[in-house]
Amino acid sequence: MKILFTGGGSGGHFYPIIAVAEELNILIKEHKLIDVHLYYMAPDSYNEGLLYENNIKFVRSPAGKMRRYFSLRNFFDIFKTAWGTLRALWTLFNIYPDVIFSKGGYPSFPPLFAARILRIPVVIHESDTVPGRANIWAGKFAKRIAVSYPEAAKFFKKEKVAYTGNPIRKEILETLPTGAQSFLELEDNVPVITVLGGSQGSQLINEMLVEALPKLIDSYQIIHQTGKMHLQEMKNIASVVLEKSDFKNRYKPFDYLNNLSLRMIAGTSALIVSRAGSTIFEIAQWNIPSILIPITDSNGDHQRKNAYAYARTGAAVVIEERNLNGNILRAEIDRIVKSTEISDTMKKAAGEFAQPQAAEKIAKEILSIALGHEK
Repeated sequence: MKILFTGGGSGGHFYPIIAVAEELNILIKEHKLIDVHLYYMAPDSYNEGLLYENNIKFVRSPAGKMRRYFSLRNFFDIFKTAWGTLRALWTLFNIYPDVIFSKGGYPSFPPLFAARILRIPVVIHESDTVPGRANIWAGKFAKRIAVSYPEAAKFFKKEKVAYTGNPIRKEILETLPTGAQSFLELEDNVPVITVLGGSQGSQLINEMLVEALPKLIDSYQIIHQTGKMHLQEMKNIASVVLEKSDFKNRYKPFDYLNNLSLRMIAGTSALIVSRAGSTIFEIAQWNIPSILIPITDSNGDHQRKNAYAYARTGAAVVIEERNLNGNILRAEIDRIVKSTEISDTMKKAAGEFAQPQAAEKIAKEILSIALGHEK
């Protein structure tokens, strides 16, 4: 049996693939299946260590990106995509997987195009409320379609769609209620606010946090993922604006938070401030109230639509970039954290939105299709 994964080269595409692969490996052992091979097909491996840990062989597949704005690179990328498609046809003909699981994105086009010609069954997963172009196209011939938001189902044929939620890796599914206090030298009985700007950081969120910081630390401890490029800048600015504060040690900036750190922080955080990408699903799984600040110019405005879809459940509030300032951010944090009723209601809504079995559901369907195709 052969199962092939493909999808865009971002964490939002790659890590759900790993989550599904983890569940597939469990099912393979449970069913005592032998001679099973897993592949990941994309322009780059993204994280070789995770591929190795999950017994996934990387297969390189060139792909060009079609940008929504004018760029000369669009012209040259047409040829890259054409070459990638020809190469994918040859590669898939030699591998001939029993099923392909795609997370969408431009790198998925060559393998999916080849799969359609070779009549290889395809399962796709859409993480956003509004599907990307690759998934809209692939949905026309995919055998099964999984979605993270119910709102995305209307873009596909009803009989193909299942609302599964977003696959999350096992290593970050559950919080660690102990460890953060000593690891981060946190004070007892002072609420913790975690601010996540993404792996690259967010200059806008950083600026607004600096504006609110002198008053925030009077009541809260702030854990801030600044992004690698912004860490030293934030340390320098904080040292100035908090110079006269008795609580300056309550601000704790980090360039990057690894999985263990995130789980510990999630176990102690009263609220999370975040962008509105795939982190939403982790926050929901952790049952933590959140303030979402979507990127205004995200592809297809998907962050804004995702944020409001999640906020409608009652688990989060949304502050749009054009409305964001330090006073508004601080006021919303106070409103949520200082009201047990509001906070508890948001926690409950987050738990109801979370779909911890998403990866398992998708893996079972992939395996079922693969076993049927083998016969």
